[in-house]
Amino acid sequence: MEKKFTSDEVPLAQLLDQAKAGVLQLPDFQRGWVWDDNHISSLLASVSLSYPIGAVMTLQTGNPDVRFRPRPLEGVELASPVEPEFLLLDGQQRMTSLYLALRSGAPVQTKDARNNVSRSYFADIKACIDPAKDRDEAIVSVPEDGVIRTFRGETILDVSTPEAQIAAEMFPLGSIMDYAATMEWQLAYLGNGPGLPEERLKIWTAFNGAVINAFVHYQVPTIALIRSTPKEAVCQVFEKVNTGGVSLTVFELLTATYAADDFNVRADWDARKKELSAHRLLSGFEATDFLQILTLLATFDRRKTHLADGLGDDKAPAVSCKRRDMLRLELADYRKWADDATKALQRVVRFLHGEHVYRANDLPYATQLVPLTAILVVLGDAAEGHGDRQKLQQWYWCGVFGEMYGGSTETRFANDLPDVVSWVVNDGPEPRTVREAQFQAERLLTLRTRNSAAYKGIYAMLMKRGGRDFRTGETIDVQAYLDDAIDVHHIFPQRWCSANGIADAIANSIVNKTAIDARTNHRIGSNAPSKYLARIQSGDKVSATDLDAIIRSHDIDTVALRGDDFPAFFNARFERLLKQIEEAMGKPVNRSADRSESPFVDARTDPERIREDIRTVIAAGESKVVEFKSTGRKNMRTGAKDDAMEWGVVKSIAGFMNAYGGTLLIGVADDGSIVGIEEDFTVLGKKNPDGWELWLTELIGARMGKVAAAGLDLRMGKLDGRTVARIDVPPGAKPQFATQAKGDKKPVFLVRINNSTQELFGDDLVNYQRSRWTD
Repeated sequence: MEKKFTSDEVPLAQLLDQAKAGVLQLPDFQRGWVWDDNHISSLLASVSLSYPIGAVMTLQTGNPDVRFRPRPLEGVELASPVEPEFLLLDGQQRMTSLYLALRSGAPVQTKDARNNVSRSYFADIKACIDPAKDRDEAIVSVPEDGVIRTFRGETILDVSTPEAQIAAEMFPLGSIMDYAATMEWQLAYLGNGPGLPEERLKIWTAFNGAVINAFVHYQVPTIALIRSTPKEAVCQVFEKVNTGGVSLTVFELLTATYAADDFNVRADWDARKKELSAHRLLSGFEATDFLQILTLLATFDRRKTHLADGLGDDKAPAVSCKRRDMLRLELADYRKWADDATKALQRVVRFLHGEHVYRANDLPYATQLVPLTAILVVLGDAAEGHGDRQKLQQWYWCGVFGEMYGGSTETRFANDLPDVVSWVVNDGPEPRTVREAQFQAERLLTLRTRNSAAYKGIYAMLMKRGGRDFRTGETIDVQAYLDDAIDVHHIFPQRWCSANGIADAIANSIVNKTAIDARTNHRIGSNAPSKYLARIQSGDKVSATDLDAIIRSHDIDTVALRGDDFPAFFNARFERLLKQIEEAMGKPVNRSADRSESPFVDARTDPERIREDIRTVIAAGESKVVEFKSTGRKNMRTGAKDDAMEWGVVKSIAGFMNAYGGTLLIGVADDGSIVGIEEDFTVLGKKNPDGWELWLTELIGARMGKVAAAGLDLRMGKLDGRTVARIDVPPGAKPQFATQAKGDKKPVFLVRINNSTQELFGDDLVNYQRSRWTD
């Protein structure tokens, strides 16, 4: 494999000369120079002592596939544009500070703790050669006029003229890299400086050896990426060495790339963004999303051309929108697809309005806009036919209710585009998103907040099926939705539920919520349905018959609602919502054999019911919402307590909370055979189910916090003479971190992705949290 870099020591003077001549410049994606006065002074002190200041990294220019628009370092003035030989990837703050202070010939425009300031830098000659003096104090920052004053305006130091500098024995560091200027100052000092001539010579000789030589002969460790380094490697290296703390976006990097061809992609995107922002639904749509769409289209077109030429599928380029492929997006591809994608986004808005999704906050998955837009571009008019539109709707809702777009999404995007296009155009096989999507009936019970895509999806479905405004009786369309401040509210008010013994988890379920306008919700208050319905009838002069029709449009059992019968209402609506989901997904939801998922079908404490529920979960097998563990604490191979076993339990629970909830069965092996938590009793102080429950509560409380422990729903059932613990984990309302008992106790973020729990870091962590908790 070819080595991608060289390393050497380069004289500081050479690097500064290269910067002044434009041979060394910055790639335009580098952010601005920001160092303050203290940083500059400290850097100069380090160089004066020949201390290391860190390596710099450059990139050889000339690779036609890696073209970034260059710009000179801050303070460099070029008479005409110069094509650089090197781009500075790492070391911008240090090299710019040194150039401005030592080579620019002008005061440095920087800042102190409070204000923007203009500074020149001097070396206190006597302090520099005094071993008892701190070198940081010997490097003096002086205002542009050359005078340091007290707050009363009294002069402390005057170095405003060469004569004053010599008298004060303050050498201007702005001259130190200029041999002629240094010699001129030296001769003036030796001839006219303070003290006897032989003393001045001795002082100057010591200063020259200790400081001037340090600057003139300073060597900077330099890593140079060779010309053949690919663009994605350059960008990755830049981000790894960049210590600014803010990762560059693909858009910023492509802005610099396209600028090399005199194309201002930022101005182009700003114009498109202004056009798109007229739609509330697209208020959160960003440049990176747009570039992902264009990359999908460009790679799809490239693959299609390859296959049309009969070159074989095995060698065909892949459809992709991963970061590296986005960085390879050519300007020609941007220009080819940008207008089509912009027009398609308008069609996306119409499509989603048809599904009764109106605002960015209501989008189940904002990320799903990327494949949806690309699909509409490729399909064109084919997406407008009734049958084809039904397929597109089925794909969309399978993605929503299958909760397929919550983790890493680029691979799914790349599958969606060719899959859906083939399905619609060629009547090909069902897309993978449709085939893989599953909805567990019990998931309805854990859909409680907007953090869940399925929650928002059900909300939109209720309106799509003809949900009518409680107050006006009008069907809720986009205008009514926006004008009347319609949102999701409780049907049986929370306070009523609490007063009547309904658990918060059930009262707050999407089953007990629907689209209600703000005025009606105020009338509902904390009253029983029988009372607030009477208020609506009298206040808005709505007949009981008409109001019942409105209630029915929300799939609510009017008899149960008017009778304040929460169990009957909940069971009926639970079944209706499942039916709606089945219709939208075009497939059955996953249910138990006796369809008893609703908490009001049988008492939750019934041993037989608990046992059958656990058997149903086992029969369905492990999935993104179900996991089995043989034991919680005991290592079955060693027979001893094992921290790794406990950490596995914590990971699973944290992963479920950070995803969309789930069920953890402890006492069940991976193959579904029953092990029983009795195996754990041998490593517990209290060797019975109560002791096991106490252990679990203390474990989760210690590793994840008491709130997380309190949110778990634990039930135990006997199967084949052994006890299985069922832990239902709710989706978290905010990111949930967990810590290990030993080793690195730094909190980690875990998430359930498909059938595994994974730890997320860096950008993946930030991006996931932003998509998961969108409120």
